[in-house]
Amino acid sequence: MTSTSRPRARVGASALTPPGATTLGVATVLTGAIALGVTALAAPALADPPSATGVSLSPLGTFSTGAFDEGASEIVAYDAATQRAFVVNAQAGTVDVLDISDPTAPTKVATLATPGANSVAVAKGVVAVAEQADDKQQPGTVSFFDAASLTLTRTVAAGALPDMVALSEDGRYAVVANEGEPEGYEEGQVDPEGSVSVIDVRSGAVRTAGFGAWNDREAELTAAGVRIFGPGASVAQDLEPEYVAISGNGLTAYVTLQENNALAVVDLKSATVTDIRPLGTKDHSLAGQGLDASDKDDAITIANWPVSGLYLPDGIQAFRAGGGAEYLITANEGDAREYDGFEEEARVKDLTLDPTVFPNASALQKSGALGRLTVTTTAPQGPAGYTELQALGGRSVSIRDAATGALVWDSGDDFEQLIAQQAPEFFNADHAENDSVDSRSDNKGPEPEGVEIGRVNGRTLAFVGLERNSGIVVVDVTDPTSPSIVGYAHNRIADGDPEAGTAGDLGPEGLHFIPKSESPTGEPLLLVGNEVSGTTTVWQVG
Repeated sequence: MTSTSRPRARVGASALTPPGATTLGVATVLTGAIALGVTALAAPALADPPSATGVSLSPLGTFSTGAFDEGASEIVAYDAATQRAFVVNAQAGTVDVLDISDPTAPTKVATLATPGANSVAVAKGVVAVAEQADDKQQPGTVSFFDAASLTLTRTVAAGALPDMVALSEDGRYAVVANEGEPEGYEEGQVDPEGSVSVIDVRSGAVRTAGFGAWNDREAELTAAGVRIFGPGASVAQDLEPEYVAISGNGLTAYVTLQENNALAVVDLKSATVTDIRPLGTKDHSLAGQGLDASDKDDAITIANWPVSGLYLPDGIQAFRAGGGAEYLITANEGDAREYDGFEEEARVKDLTLDPTVFPNASALQKSGALGRLTVTTTAPQGPAGYTELQALGGRSVSIRDAATGALVWDSGDDFEQLIAQQAPEFFNADHAENDSVDSRSDNKGPEPEGVEIGRVNGRTLAFVGLERNSGIVVVDVTDPTSPSIVGYAHNRIADGDPEAGTAGDLGPEGLHFIPKSESPTGEPLLLVGNEVSGTTTVWQVG
């Protein structure tokens, strides 16, 4: 489903313009490109970009670790009583504690010793930190600290590779996504089971919501669209929990299973996985669902192609609309599975395509068309070759009905369209290198990774971190069936040197919204941890 019905711009005329295309200003208008498998759109192609007005983001202050591309500023959390930010510093194996009482000058005041830290959350004066073991295939831990005194109060066991921890609003539960990544798939290597730990914060009691009960339902799950494809892995071993959202009533957790393109539903009272929902695919041949598929066409060319997009979400948040119904929003990043003995990524040019399905295969597989696009080798294929091309990641955010899992809205190609208009110098750029425009078009594009929900002046806003582009998009989701982009900002400096720390914020990983009632300034703020630049920035939401 597209976000609007407006026509979509094609920005940039390619040196490898598809046959039948014409050039109008800076737009490539696809008028007869069916030979390349491109859906033709009626001229004129130039259209107003997605709206980027209504909400402003202004950087107030930044704390820098000085570490480049080391994961020194990742997940962020906030304690209102102490006006402190807690930031995972994976490079140092700590959680940095920042005083942001003056947001224009965040100051490091302490560190929490948390070796293997992956995630941090704060609620009701309690800080929870998820920590992986030195051998990440072994059980990890969750450590709890008092937010005021910073005293360690308890450490409990979790599953293998606890990658994310969330705390319920009432502070009762800590819920941990234990990813359970394998060491590899070669003989003798370890593949732990994925699981979800449900921890009673008051008592420290840990219960495990596992997937063992689903092992005999593999055929049912795969037929429904859940990706279970680790060589020799059981369902429980193959499912890899990534990120957790807790329902507003604190009774249910929704857990993204990123590599599996699915969502798990966990009943917190019983610590049981009650449902596994396949997320399906998006159709990039439809208007409003285009993508720039090539990093070698010397242009920004957002077009429709015969490609399916796997959502493969990372971040997820739950929120309620005006009528009281609960919805989920996901950031559709698209990480692939790559371990010893298995790799699922390939370029379209290196695949054999079924000539019945793709009679124009030779044209599609040119570098200026789909040839460079990274897709999964797990896509459907027959004796004559692949019958479907599945790209990794939706390059979008999606909203789904929490009760049913039904897709309500998807942002389509809005993010690529927006950046092409607002910040073309960073269009599908890499987050570790400037002068890299278009270099990620072949692989996940702007790569939405994190998403956060906040309420501002009666509106419900989603803040989306674009990992590669390094920008933040604000989407008004007050009406979940008809959201709109209302803001975009970045703190990236085009002529800076990333390694020297002069290129600004790079690679937003974690976002945390601070409502004005809890803000040191009395105005809503947004905390962003940037893993590549090693910076934590406080933004004012205007």
